Amino acid sequence: MSAGLLDAVHWDERGLVSAVAQEASSGRVLMLAWMNRESLQDTIDSGYATYWSRSRQRLWRKGEESGHRQRVLAVQLDCDGDAIVLQVEQDGGIACHTGRHSCFFRTLHNGQWQDSEPVLRDPAEIYAGPAGTGA
Repeated sequence: MSAGLLDAVHWDERGLVSAVAQEASSGRVLMLAWMNRESLQDTIDSGYATYWSRSRQRLWRKGEESGHRQRVLAVQLDCDGDAIVLQVEQDGGIACHTGRHSCFFRTLHNGQWQDSEPVLRDPAEIYAGPAGTGA
């Protein structure tokens, strides 16, 4: 990816842009994460989603611990240049560190958030360390 393509992205004051991972086959939103220039470049070069972990302050190759990688089929930039959508194939069918298919599993119902999607695999079985460290 040329520097010009990276320059088309409107990075925020932290050098980040929001990135939505969308399942290519169903259109379902799997997760929202953040990317910096290096992670976007790595995503394009490798063909697999790489994000910037704000909590760990380092590159996060999706699935590096869980094996639930995201193969990127397309990268889209919105009209303002400040949001990215990755069309992905989700390895293992689990995108969320909670063991669910999507990170968007809570639905507002009668004024309360309710889980609307089952856990497909116990996070304790997925991760060697504490759950949520490498979804």
